[in-house]
Amino acid sequence: MDSPSAWDCWVGQALARLESLKVLRSLRPICLRKQTTHLRVENDEQYVPNPENVVPDDEEFEVFHELRPWDRLAVEVEIGEPTFNKWMHDTPSPGDEIIHSAVISKDPEGYHRQLRKLILFSGNDYLGLSSHPTIGKAAAKAALEYGMGPRGSALICGYTNYHSQLESCLADLKKKEDCLLCPTGFAANMALMTAIGSIGSLLTEKSMPSEDEIAIFSDALNHASIIDGIRLAERQKSVKVFIYRHCDMSHLNTLLSHCRMQRKVVVTDSLFSMDGDYAPMVELANLRKKHGFLLVIDDAHGSFVCGKNGGGVAEEFNCEKQVDLCIGTLSKAAGCHGGFIACSKRWKLLIQSRGRPFIFSTATPVPVVAAAHAAVEVAKMETWRRRAIWNRVKDFRALTGIPVTSPIISLIVGSEEKALQASRHLLKSGFHVTAIRPPTVPPNSCRLRVALCAAHTREDLEKFTAELSRCINFEDTGIYCSNGYARL
Repeated sequence: MDSPSAWDCWVGQALARLESLKVLRSLRPICLRKQTTHLRVENDEQYVPNPENVVPDDEEFEVFHELRPWDRLAVEVEIGEPTFNKWMHDTPSPGDEIIHSAVISKDPEGYHRQLRKLILFSGNDYLGLSSHPTIGKAAAKAALEYGMGPRGSALICGYTNYHSQLESCLADLKKKEDCLLCPTGFAANMALMTAIGSIGSLLTEKSMPSEDEIAIFSDALNHASIIDGIRLAERQKSVKVFIYRHCDMSHLNTLLSHCRMQRKVVVTDSLFSMDGDYAPMVELANLRKKHGFLLVIDDAHGSFVCGKNGGGVAEEFNCEKQVDLCIGTLSKAAGCHGGFIACSKRWKLLIQSRGRPFIFSTATPVPVVAAAHAAVEVAKMETWRRRAIWNRVKDFRALTGIPVTSPIISLIVGSEEKALQASRHLLKSGFHVTAIRPPTVPPNSCRLRVALCAAHTREDLEKFTAELSRCINFEDTGIYCSNGYARL
């Protein structure tokens, strides 16, 4: 079976059904009007800025070719003494200690003088773009000229020329026909899974056999957003779910071989967020050819980081053509916020018509979209950032002897107390690394999740691994876990 043509046919039939029911929804981009003057009141007088300070529309994105001082903002943070003490004693906190301390002392500046500087090794800003001046300027320029933009869902009035431009840029990056922006990566997975489930409910009559339902095959360690999306899809009663062992292609092949349903979907993370390992993309591509399923990947942690052009894990393994739909996020390596689904025009139309998390969410504000577009362009042009983060991966491997293969390093230490002790030691040493405990991971597989960034230096890695060696034994530390996660 030719998977793409079969699924194109089913999606086409679903769209025809939606059209007959008059519930096919359209995006209608709104072109924003630019403010000619920006007013603020100063001593009851209107202030009009110098027009020369307004960035022209045709300005090229400013890029740089090496690490600059502002990049360190992506990995250098500060915490107050009250927060430090609560962390050291593992005391639950709603995060209000900074406010209470300022109120009690009546000296906010006095509180801030007690801040501790930390090097961040637990964020997802892999390329260090969150502090890039070009991205900040893009957001500021859009905010000054358009405010937040029209507030409403994308199907009402929230979809603008800025959103359309970013979608086109992301579609090019992912080598797909089109793209749909979502408020978050979580919402993107939820919207896609519910849209997939809707195909069965639209095309399958109650009297038809179960072979015409949809079978979704999901990796055991897939992200919570995929799992929750599948649960929503199951409620449409035309979906059956099969969980295959983590990255176990033999198990997946067996499940596929015994499945008599025509409409099969395999969904997987491309780079797993808690283990730092990759989905076996080449094997998945081969199984897709054999079984004719729809291949969906969540490339949240691979987008902009992996591949020669930052196209992600599919580009890294030369499997872009075999991936039918690719979910991504703009809140990790792009350093901004939002999610997206790179797909065909048909799939986009289906998702925007049946993907409830997309339909019923307010569209992303224009300044955030403008920043994300700048981030995508900067990530594409500043190729040194990808080289830098992969150099940090090599540095970590050389300094510890642990055979890590990605910027996500999951150091499994075992008990909860061991993980907490290690995290406390690193905190005292000036490094921000969080202990990952149940229910996020199973009991006795607690870990330190280390995330590398292009803004880290070789010196950062040397100091960090030296302290790390004082609290864990590299030879006894595992880096993978295959027995599944405990679920909330």
